[in-house]
Amino acid sequence: MPEDTPLFDERAAPELRADDKTQDASGHRKRLRKRLLDGGQDALADHEVIELLLTQAVARRDMKPLARSLLQRFGSLAGVLQADPRTLAAHPGMGEATTVALQLVRVAATRLAREKVREAPIIGSWQALIDYLTIDMAHLTVERVRVLYLNARNMLVLDDLVGEGSIDEAAIHPREVIRRALDIGATALILVHNHPSGSPDPSRADIDITNRIAEAGRLLGITVHDHVIIGREGHVSLKAKGLI
Repeated sequence: MPEDTPLFDERAAPELRADDKTQDASGHRKRLRKRLLDGGQDALADHEVIELLLTQAVARRDMKPLARSLLQRFGSLAGVLQADPRTLAAHPGMGEATTVALQLVRVAATRLAREKVREAPIIGSWQALIDYLTIDMAHLTVERVRVLYLNARNMLVLDDLVGEGSIDEAAIHPREVIRRALDIGATALILVHNHPSGSPDPSRADIDITNRIAEAGRLLGITVHDHVIIGREGHVSLKAKGLI
């Protein structure tokens, strides 16, 4: 794309209606940028972070009202940045370019967190794993089940998205999980899934399927280190709760 080509078509983008365009005569955006550069990560309030991100997509418009309305709807900065793209794009005043500007932050944060997980043994860098899973899964609106397969040094071999839906044998079968571990030479694994309800408290089904997989693994030398449940309200380790 040539450098002078617009990022998007102003005629089609709802975030650039003609009656919304204003020049930043007061230098507000410039002051926000300077505060960020001079003051670091805590220099801006949450709505100002969102506002400044939105200004990267829209050249001329007061983005403060939109930033505040996004915070009000999604509840927090994390909620805005991790919102479903289709839901975000449908929010009044949003469009493709502004949605991309916000989603790009999530993509970058997820990849950075994932790299930290891959750089060291997972058991010795547990907080890095929780950070990665929280960024990637806490605000999902559907339940997803993943298996993290580890080698003998507890390094991540494969982050396998098993499927979507409740964590039962329709979504994750103990025999298939262990077979996959043997196929790729993994010696241990960590089960992960999210609760869209927000609460990470385990259900009876969560506990039962975990112990069935752990028992199948013991017979073939595959260790189930943990089952981590992620929610907007935090995370739960079944091992830490003594449930494995």
